[in-house]
Amino acid sequence: MDGDTLFTIGDLARRTGLTVKTIRFYSDTGIVPPTDRSPAGYRLYDIGALTRLDLVRTLRDLGLDLAVIRQVLDREVSVPEVAAAHADALEVQIRTLRLRRAVLRAVAKRGSSPEEMDLMHKLAKLSDDERRRLITDFIDDTFGGLDANADFVDMMRSAMPELPDDPEPEQVDAWVELAELTQDPDFRAAVRRMAEYQAAERAQGDLTGLHHDLTETVRDSVGRALDAGIAAASAEAAPIIDALTARYAQTFSRADDADLRHWLLTRLEIAGDPRAERYWHLLAVINGWPVPPSLMPVFTWFAQALRARTGQHSRVE
Repeated sequence: MDGDTLFTIGDLARRTGLTVKTIRFYSDTGIVPPTDRSPAGYRLYDIGALTRLDLVRTLRDLGLDLAVIRQVLDREVSVPEVAAAHADALEVQIRTLRLRRAVLRAVAKRGSSPEEMDLMHKLAKLSDDERRRLITDFIDDTFGGLDANADFVDMMRSAMPELPDDPEPEQVDAWVELAELTQDPDFRAAVRRMAEYQAAERAQGDLTGLHHDLTETVRDSVGRALDAGIAAASAEAAPIIDALTARYAQTFSRADDADLRHWLLTRLEIAGDPRAERYWHLLAVINGWPVPPSLMPVFTWFAQALRARTGQHSRVE
């Protein structure tokens, strides 16, 4: 019986919850044309028009525009095709909203000025490729044209910031700080000096690469000294330094003498910029990696102990 029933615009409005004005608009634009007209000229609609109107309302609720809806109704594209394309578009919108939320939370936490908030928003909106390119440009600028430690450069190139789609405020904050750090001319100059030092060492035959085991040895030995409250310039520090310099001499095939200690102190001071450690700390926060404890107290003590025994003053004092 419903198949023969004709409905007025008022009937459709009551059945669908749409306003008469909206239904009239859909009718005028041909999206839901009338089936017939009454003797008085009023538009009438059959059950097919009611079903079509229900579909239009559903698609509009999902955010599709009228041009796409018309294509679906005219069978120019299928509902699954439209659904897939719209889901992809929504994914981008959702990611944008999540980033905005994280930026706002980070701004609220750090009490940013309007200028800082604008910078945070712009940096957070960068795509994955744009973030990688910013860091890659930093590495190219600081290490480019130099035969620096290849393993170290490879490690830097493999550690790119990967801000998640739904970042925590701390991750957004870390990314903004990392971006600012890599654009700091003074930090770039410091990293360039480190690269030049590595290149000079390689030119003199040091092709040993990275030294994770050596770093762990220093961490363990000096860490115990710090825990025990041993002062860097004290007599108790002497055997610790002797053991460590012997290990460096063995690793780098050098004599364990005064020259080694001067060389080692120079090496520590060039690599000891706290901003370099901060760089890796920020990457860990951004990427959700475990953040290792700082080695700055360890290597600061090591350098102080060496300096006390060489009579050499720090270049940064």
